[in-house]
Amino acid sequence: MIFPIGDWPNPPGHRAWVTWFLIAINIGVWAFFTLPLSGTPADLASPLAKNYLLEISKVVGSGEQLATLAQHLSDWDLFVFRWGFRPDAVSGLTPFSSMFLHIGFGHLAGNMLFLWIYGNNVEYRLGRLRFLGAYLGAGLAATVVHWLTSGSSPIPMIGASGAISGILGFYFVYFPQNQVRLLCLLPPFFLQVFAVPARLVLGLYLLVENLLPWLFASSDIGVAHGAHIGGFAVGWLIARLTDPNRSPEARPLPGTAP
Repeated sequence: MIFPIGDWPNPPGHRAWVTWFLIAINIGVWAFFTLPLSGTPADLASPLAKNYLLEISKVVGSGEQLATLAQHLSDWDLFVFRWGFRPDAVSGLTPFSSMFLHIGFGHLAGNMLFLWIYGNNVEYRLGRLRFLGAYLGAGLAATVVHWLTSGSSPIPMIGASGAISGILGFYFVYFPQNQVRLLCLLPPFFLQVFAVPARLVLGLYLLVENLLPWLFASSDIGVAHGAHIGGFAVGWLIARLTDPNRSPEARPLPGTAP
């Protein structure tokens, strides 16, 4: 098992308030909505539950699988159906509300780890307000890409991955010399931390974890690879076009080339 645990260098003394605020919101939504609603059985007689089962039947059919879904349907499933982004039923709020919903703790923890590692430096470089705009804008762009590539799917897309992928695109451009610390864990005998160029880590994330599965794997695997790619591409493109290193406001990190 290999996963990132940090990056270097980081801006000394910088407090990434917006990054921490976004992490807090995502954790708060999980704690106050995901946890309690996941353990509450749905009322199958409610209009929302009937609509859910009708729409999902277009994907799974009306046989035994649908009956199993109905048997285990929770209020959280209906909450996601209402506030997640559904390509077949786009509403004004769901492209934004879907960014703050996560399937479970593992989904949340992975996204927040990436945001914590990479968001700090990008927030420092962009400034707080522009960072927030970049995060939300990349998330919206990722949602548009998912909408364009998913046809009329009734399956809700949720998660902060598209927005965070946009931050990764910014990071790829702004910090070409940074290193990412990777923890290699093979229990019970091997535990080692490696420093790897950030661009290599992010390039593998884009290519191996998203582009290749998007092109060659089954589309029914539960991961919105197109959204991840779209978010990353938008972040990369905006960073390349604006390039704050050429601006008087540029603030290169200590120990890196300007």
